[in-house]
Amino acid sequence: MADSDRHRENRADPDALLALADKQERGRLTVFLGAAPGVGKTYAMLSRARRVKEDGGDILIGLVETHGRGETAALLEGVEILPRRKIAYRGHTIEEFDLDAALARHPQTIVVDELAHTNAPDSRHPKRYQDIDELLAAGINVWTALNIQHLESLSDVVAQITGVPVREQIPDTVLKKADEVLLVDLPPAELLERLKEGKVYLPANAVRAADSFFRLGNLTALRDLALRRTADRVDDQMVDYLKQNAIEGPWPSAERLLVCIGPDALSEKVVRTASRLASGLNAHWLVASIEPVDRAVSDQAGERRLDETFRLAERLGAETRRVKGADFVDEILRLARREHATQIVIGGRKQSFPFRLFRRSLPDALMERASGLGVYVVTGEEEMPPPAAPAKPRALIFRILKDVGLAAAMTAAVTILGLALDEVVRLPNISIIYLLAVLASAISAGYAAAIAAALFSALAYNFFFIPPIYTLTIAEPHEVFALFVFLAAAMLTGGLTSRLREQAKVSGERAITTQALYDYSRKLSGTSKQDDVVWATVTQLQGALSRTVALLLPDQGELRLQASWPPDTELGVSDMAAARWAFEKREEAGSGTGTLPNSVFRFIPLTSPHGVVGVCGIQQNGEILDGSEERMLIAILDQSAVAIDRARLSKERLQQAAALEGERFRSALLVSVSHDLKTPLATITGAITSLREFGDKMDKGSRDDLLVSIDEESARLARFLANLLDMTRIESGSVEAKRDWVDVVDVVRSAVERSQKAFPGRAIEVQLAPELPLIRGDSVLLGQVLFNLIDNADKYGGADPIRIYARQEKDEVTLSVVDMGKGIPENDLDQIFEKFFRRGKPDGRAPGTGLGLPIARGFVEAMGGTIKAESPAQKRKGTRMILRFPVEAVPAETEVAS
Repeated sequence: MADSDRHRENRADPDALLALADKQERGRLTVFLGAAPGVGKTYAMLSRARRVKEDGGDILIGLVETHGRGETAALLEGVEILPRRKIAYRGHTIEEFDLDAALARHPQTIVVDELAHTNAPDSRHPKRYQDIDELLAAGINVWTALNIQHLESLSDVVAQITGVPVREQIPDTVLKKADEVLLVDLPPAELLERLKEGKVYLPANAVRAADSFFRLGNLTALRDLALRRTADRVDDQMVDYLKQNAIEGPWPSAERLLVCIGPDALSEKVVRTASRLASGLNAHWLVASIEPVDRAVSDQAGERRLDETFRLAERLGAETRRVKGADFVDEILRLARREHATQIVIGGRKQSFPFRLFRRSLPDALMERASGLGVYVVTGEEEMPPPAAPAKPRALIFRILKDVGLAAAMTAAVTILGLALDEVVRLPNISIIYLLAVLASAISAGYAAAIAAALFSALAYNFFFIPPIYTLTIAEPHEVFALFVFLAAAMLTGGLTSRLREQAKVSGERAITTQALYDYSRKLSGTSKQDDVVWATVTQLQGALSRTVALLLPDQGELRLQASWPPDTELGVSDMAAARWAFEKREEAGSGTGTLPNSVFRFIPLTSPHGVVGVCGIQQNGEILDGSEERMLIAILDQSAVAIDRARLSKERLQQAAALEGERFRSALLVSVSHDLKTPLATITGAITSLREFGDKMDKGSRDDLLVSIDEESARLARFLANLLDMTRIESGSVEAKRDWVDVVDVVRSAVERSQKAFPGRAIEVQLAPELPLIRGDSVLLGQVLFNLIDNADKYGGADPIRIYARQEKDEVTLSVVDMGKGIPENDLDQIFEKFFRRGKPDGRAPGTGLGLPIARGFVEAMGGTIKAESPAQKRKGTRMILRFPVEAVPAETEVAS
């Protein structure tokens, strides 16, 4: 074998290394496990804590129950003890573990006794093991104690052994995830002796305990369970070590269990038994329910029981799945092959004699066809499942009478029709028309009505149409055979028709659900704003579940209520605490969960590929969602999370684009300012320096030239600063154009005179139409616009004269500033009015600041006009700037601004 192949075979298991890395980020959990109270778990835990304290370690006693044992209480001396949290409950004061204080203290190791304890109401978590999990997540090592009977998978076995129900339970996964399990063992005889000496309970309680729980047989059985579970845990640790260090086997063979459950009461026992079997075999196990593909769910109580069984399986560490199929045996075997299962665990009850004649049980059918697979059957105590007592007997009786009445009415109608046809046309076999009654009954009311119609039809056909008529006697033997054939055909036809009816009903319900999800998906796909997505989600959920819905999203670092239905819904303190927990920890919280269950809402985090984007609260009202509602909820929330994430990313993208645009403008402004300030300042500084040092030695002409340069460059700086100020006014929205009556002719002449002073070498030609009407505007702003356009034409217009035209076109006054320069490329026509956009001259230099035309557009639009640039493509030469202002009726005695 090559070295590379050998290396690949001996490398560590990646999954084991990832699991090890995850554990390194959390605190370590050490569980002191015992078979029963009194074996010395707390004593052993405190003894170890004292040794750590004496060695200088940081250890804190979070909570310890001594139960009046003096030697245990003595171990607490000298060790830091966390004060307990006091809670007022039903007139009494309860002392509980203070989780928040422990997190604030953040010791290296904390001792928290009684892992299976149930917390007082209004606590953050209903169970203490959930408090401990939060401590572990914060990186704090935890020592705790547990009796074996509190494991959820063993609670039914312990109750059967001891006759005492176990009320406080923890999921098996808690013990499975522990980093260290220390078995504190004591022989049953010694434990009973300690009980008699009062070292376990106080004398009064010890007598009652000895008579019930503390019996030799019970303690022996519990000790066996504790030893076996500890051995399994040690075996798991050994396998993890072998995988992490790439040490070759032999490892235990990989067993995989497929556990089949249904809505019956036996399924809970099946799951608990499978959990113990999987633990003993160190096997992966999958819990699945096969649901009929063509039948609607009618037993809501059974559906809720199935959901609870699934949750139990998940707490015990199983993977769960729902599968739809018509043939249960085929679906189970197909799933077993797909999942590479080695054993099938299924529940079964003894069938009484009549039922065994007509139908084989599901376990029997599986054992007959499951070639190569082991089938483990968990039996129930009763022979047949007890019929569910109807909640409303009168409603059931009414329904039966309704079905029978409908079948009788259909049969009577068909009989009348048959008698009428028999008088008109002699049919060779009139029994066929009775199939109409069976079909109509099956379509209208279902299988029961179809069977009743088949029986009524057989009697009516015999009574009215088989000689001797009007009696139930049959004279001919072949008529007897024909009657039984008819009855069988009628029942078969009715059954098939009712089955089609049920399938059509299920298909209709699924089509409605699918259409609702499709419509919602289309609605979200056309929505880009977060507020629209939020309200669409809330209304969709309320319509689908008919429950109060609240949607919370982060806003400036705080989780806030964004939308709810009804709109006046308010969240209490406990509700907001559960919502924040769900958002921060990325797990469900609130009603029906293991965290802050006092809230009336169940909060579900909305998770997208980029993290948690919000939290959705569903009011439980004491009733959990059934399977179809739960699937609808998850589907809607998944789509909503993606849509909210998309809206958030779209908003961030726009903000980033705006930031980039602003950065581009700032860069352009800095470049422009540095150039347009540096050049005139350099000229002015040089001229002043020359005058200061050599002024008395220069002739008058040279001094005048320097003074002219200073004057021109100062004017250039003034124009530049004026442009910056005008641009700032436009962007801030503070430009307030006057609404005076303006004579365009006067403004044009004034702007030309100002331009000839600024550009003395530039020829400007003006053509003004006679009798131009007045316009409403601001003469100062309009003059600045014309000056900016002339300045732009001077820079890019070449040596030809600049032409200015003014005329009236219909109800508008049009001003045009035309140059005969190189022209503007077609792609740049829409950009020349953007800030800092500059065209290059033929020599490659780009003059100016790029603010003149944007300022012109801002001023023109402030006066209610429009500005446009044209560069004729056919000439490829020249640029025309066109201003248009609307013409209004001028009242008499109007003053004109100039």
